[in-house]
Amino acid sequence: MPGFATGDLVVGCNPVSDSVENILAVQEALRDTVVTFGLEEIIPWCVLSHIDKQYACEKASAGSTNFWFQSLAGVDGANAVFDSGIKKMMDYAKMRTDGKFGLYHETGQGADYTNGQGKGFDMVLHESRKYGYSKVLRQKVAEVQGKKDISEAWCHTNDVAGFIGPEIFKTREQLVRCCLEDIVMGKLQGVCLGLDICSTLHMTVSLDDLDWCLDNIMPGNPAYLMALPTKSDPMLSYLTTGYQDHVRCRNKFGYKVNDAMWDFFKRIKIVDANDKYNKKHFGDPIWVYYQYCLAKGDKRSQKEIYAAGEAAIKRIEGRGVPIARGYGENPWDMDPELDAKIHDLYDDAKVSLWAEWTPEAIKEIPNAMVITTQSHDREEFIDNPSTGEALSKSAVASLEKLRDSWGAKVPDVQIAISDGLNTKALMDEGHLAPYLKTVTKELKAAGFTVSKKNLVVKNGRVRAGYAIGDVLFGKADAKKPKAILHVIGERPGSGHHMFSCYISAPKAKVWAEKKVDHDITRVVCGIANTTYDPTAAAKETVKIVKDMTKM
Repeated sequence: MPGFATGDLVVGCNPVSDSVENILAVQEALRDTVVTFGLEEIIPWCVLSHIDKQYACEKASAGSTNFWFQSLAGVDGANAVFDSGIKKMMDYAKMRTDGKFGLYHETGQGADYTNGQGKGFDMVLHESRKYGYSKVLRQKVAEVQGKKDISEAWCHTNDVAGFIGPEIFKTREQLVRCCLEDIVMGKLQGVCLGLDICSTLHMTVSLDDLDWCLDNIMPGNPAYLMALPTKSDPMLSYLTTGYQDHVRCRNKFGYKVNDAMWDFFKRIKIVDANDKYNKKHFGDPIWVYYQYCLAKGDKRSQKEIYAAGEAAIKRIEGRGVPIARGYGENPWDMDPELDAKIHDLYDDAKVSLWAEWTPEAIKEIPNAMVITTQSHDREEFIDNPSTGEALSKSAVASLEKLRDSWGAKVPDVQIAISDGLNTKALMDEGHLAPYLKTVTKELKAAGFTVSKKNLVVKNGRVRAGYAIGDVLFGKADAKKPKAILHVIGERPGSGHHMFSCYISAPKAKVWAEKKVDHDITRVVCGIANTTYDPTAAAKETVKIVKDMTKM
């Protein structure tokens, strides 16, 4: 980010695991970077985990956090899914008394609808209600910090427009409309509203389309934009604004970074004394690393530090993560070789999106039992997500038969494997097999009983796992915890073909009441042989199951 003189609002990171230990490690790494560069009063750091986990990190290590994140919805039911109800969020707002930084919220048109909380009114009104919610929380932060005006409270709201998928926006024109609507509503509500102008890879919005969207949105003057190394997010597998998009927008529309951060970019010589990009160091992440090492008092020579930086970049790129480095004819042009890689990732995503289970892949899964959702084909699965969340009649019948075969010996854990949005993630060599082998072994070693059948779901989404649990565990001993481990292919676009495991492990009474949803589910994500090693991820999964069931 500093290498392209970009970023002045928050340094943020999404965690690959939602364990407190992992989140705390990332928090402290971000804190070290900010503190080392002497930017504590200029820019906050934040890990985009659930706010409860951030609070747990702060209790475990005072000062590890300084800006708290949470997604918000427009109705109580949807906020219950996020576990971000009014009382909880107001209580957290009251805690933001130390330092200058408050709360960071994310919203997005259509989120309430996709969580089954549409309530019969349109998603624009839902979005406006979220901004009102955010405004009230900002008012509380301003109050407890003794600010004279709400505008003095360092809080902001990020509109993740286009993140959900084609069930919400199908075209670039619709995405632009959404962003302009939200800018207006944010300004009317008096919140600091920024945009993540983005699209999922299963939308018909291309890399070039995003540039067109930017050009049509930026005259509306959003408070800020999201910034990633390239347009392609290697973890969440979606397209958004890259560092160099910021450089282009500053050049085209006359926007600027705030003065304090601009002075920092000048201090580390990314920008020269004449406020021009320093061609010698602009776009060079190792130069920024070198400046960090100097600030830490590192006694190595520049040559030695550069060698270490090159080795680090080689390791990262070896894991398939693109590093923003260099530029093309203009400072806002991506390096041509990197640009070609990003387009290759986009093309791979389109192939992955339409891939389906092969008979050979299913045969490789031990004791596979195939079931289907209500999606009749891949096209319906992509365009109408609710069909991939509900089980077909034949699937329910098969699950009831499996349940009845258990009798009184109901296993503690059932593993389900869904194709999701990237079946390749589960069919690539070295992905699913080592994960299943390790997770089964570790579960049994921990004293859990595991169903002998591995359920293979065709055209399955995350909530299909909850539906499976409802059928299998709804009649079990109400007081005993029963777990569904739902392994599912993630959104394509990173080139890694990653999968996740959604872990739901409530008492059977909760399954019987059909109350299992995202709010009581934990996830281990980004699993692939080039990212989060499947064996390590399996061990992390079992650790979470043990924690959730208190065994």
